[in-house]
Amino acid sequence: MLSRMNELKNLIKGRLWLPGDAGFDEARTPWNLSVNQPVAAVVEATGADDVAATVGYAALHGLTVTAQASGHGAVAAEGVILLRTHLMDGVEIADGVARVGAGAKWGEVLAAAGPLGLTGLAGSSPVVSVAGYTLGGGVGWFGRKYGLASSRVLAADVVDAAGARARVTAESDPELFWALRGGGGDFVVVTGLEFALDPAPVLYGGRVTWPLERAPEVLAAYREVTARAPEELTVWFDLMKFPGAPGFVAIDCTYLGEHPGELLRPFDAIGGTISDSRAVLPVADLGSICAEPTDPTPGAGRVELLTGLDDAVADVLLADPIDPLISVQVRHLGGALSRPSGGAAGRFTEPYLAYMVGAPLPGTAERMDALSKALVPHTSGRKPYTMLHPGEQAAAAFDASALARLRDLKRARDPHGVIRANYPVLGA
Repeated sequence: MLSRMNELKNLIKGRLWLPGDAGFDEARTPWNLSVNQPVAAVVEATGADDVAATVGYAALHGLTVTAQASGHGAVAAEGVILLRTHLMDGVEIADGVARVGAGAKWGEVLAAAGPLGLTGLAGSSPVVSVAGYTLGGGVGWFGRKYGLASSRVLAADVVDAAGARARVTAESDPELFWALRGGGGDFVVVTGLEFALDPAPVLYGGRVTWPLERAPEVLAAYREVTARAPEELTVWFDLMKFPGAPGFVAIDCTYLGEHPGELLRPFDAIGGTISDSRAVLPVADLGSICAEPTDPTPGAGRVELLTGLDDAVADVLLADPIDPLISVQVRHLGGALSRPSGGAAGRFTEPYLAYMVGAPLPGTAERMDALSKALVPHTSGRKPYTMLHPGEQAAAAFDASALARLRDLKRARDPHGVIRANYPVLGA
């Protein structure tokens, strides 16, 4: 196979790495350093022509391609051609519409949109790729006001399973357009996205922290605040414990406006704060609120969608220390996220999301298992596609009718399995 793979080198302008080449191990390593990707080759694409040549080559030789800009959601994909798209990172904004390459990151989009009084529907990290996040739905900071990131997609430039380039819109290919709005990257390789931006002339946000013993008070205030929060306000609750440091409790918030007034008053009534970074901030600084790592790091996670946040759920969250996890976070959903998105991602009727994060250390998986099991009476069983983790399957992200529709599309458009998403709709 290696000798045959060398033929691909003459078809692309970018770089090709094969096992044994200097730099191969670095090229195949995703952002999540805990995931080993035993791929057959790595192609670093310089543009859509390289993507088309790679997919066409794979189709001709019975191979499989998986596309990856950063690898935040990577899983162990064995024997495939790993198509790196990070060099395709152009960002253009005109008339309230962003046009981005497959490798563009959210921080780059927000930096360009913010000075115009606009925002994309980004999540908590500025280094996550726009394409991967959006293709999977994208549950972000401003989702309560504006909905899923996928709902804003206007067009996609793609390469199909035969290696042909196309532009997909609601008019040109309605079924594929529907699938690309939240159904993942299992059908075509996306080389560029065009999506509508939303108003954010002023943004208020930040983090407040307290000693861990204040957690019951903070959670009680969180339940009170989120029960009456307008869609412009989003608040997340965090239990956090970094290795070698005392645990603490925090709330992270954004408000689309100059100040939320009395809406956060219940938190202000809790004494003993350690820090408070809340202020008016540029949209480009959205990632500073959670201050997640921006360099590659090993990690493990688990997500559960909560059907409520009553006393029983509060008791589960506060019953035991979160060690060895680093964070147990509750995100407020609702608002526009509960309304139809117009795409495969559908909508989220669950009002809250529990997000567990830890390093891949002994005891981490067991602690996540125990917490997930304890929450089972209060979870729906569904998972956001972009928050699936190794061991889970795409079927968990969709209702039965959407899953059947996605599977039919996969069989029709890619019957030989040339393109593989991190979480294929036809199973593992």
